[in-house]
Amino acid sequence: MPLFSGRCLSTVKLVGKTALITGCNTGIGKETALDFYKRGARVIMACRSLERAEEAKADIEKSCNNINETGHLVIAKCDLTSLKSVREFAQNILDTEPQINILVNNAGVMMCPKGETEDGFEIQFATNHLAHFLLTLLLLPRIRNSKPARVVTVSSRAHIRYGINFDDLNYKNRPYVPAEGYSQSKIANILFSMELAKKLKEYDIEGVNTYSLHPGVIKTELGRHLNATLFRGARSLIGFFLSPFMKSPQLGAQTTIYCAIDEKCANETGLYYSDCAVTNPAKVINDENAQKLWEISCELVGLGDYNPFTAEDLTNLKNIS
Repeated sequence: MPLFSGRCLSTVKLVGKTALITGCNTGIGKETALDFYKRGARVIMACRSLERAEEAKADIEKSCNNINETGHLVIAKCDLTSLKSVREFAQNILDTEPQINILVNNAGVMMCPKGETEDGFEIQFATNHLAHFLLTLLLLPRIRNSKPARVVTVSSRAHIRYGINFDDLNYKNRPYVPAEGYSQSKIANILFSMELAKKLKEYDIEGVNTYSLHPGVIKTELGRHLNATLFRGARSLIGFFLSPFMKSPQLGAQTTIYCAIDEKCANETGLYYSDCAVTNPAKVINDENAQKLWEISCELVGLGDYNPFTAEDLTNLKNIS
């Protein structure tokens, strides 16, 4: 049996489709963008660093010089540590993109030192969950009008290691543990995807499916904070011992791609995947926690009375605060 299983074998084309990916200037996000581009999609590369995004875009285009019917890459600035930036980015997308067929909530940070965003939220919870929660809901009316559509959220098996503390999600009153904070944010990713599927069903909205996933342990820049949060040399040491078990970014992107485009999971929604197959998440992933997180998240990001399941396809987000 191979060390790594799970590849997306679909040959589906994405000509005429628009895909939006957060955090795709490196790692599995970049590989996902490359795959969609090869399939003919219009790919919106939502990145914090425009300079690095331009480099990634040029690299992808260069690698596809000999491929016919590639798509189109569009770079847009989105800083997930700022809800203001997320709102501005969403407005930009609504102003320029008539459809969003695939949304991949890919960007993330892992085990970074303690810090808060400009909105006062713990960095991992804010970046990995709250920003994607807000972005998805602001774009949902447009996504609803782009059916069939899929919302894919990258989580991690690290969600099994800890729980979720609803009384102190942002570490205001408890000691900050980087690994715990990361695990909590990944729990939130799965709960969000599950509750989104449930609410779409409650509002009788068909053709918009949601997926969350574990991409695997991957050789990427995600572990760049390990030296600061563990000990000097931790990143190199952990990389040395885990290297035989780590996926390349290309392999790591396979489950994301599978959930986003494969025909075999087209009628599935709200489930959690690993190695291109449905798997069971930890027991903390349940309906009660999903509903509770949804309500808290709506309040934290300031959605007010906005209902993304009934709202018209908005062109102006100023009234949502």
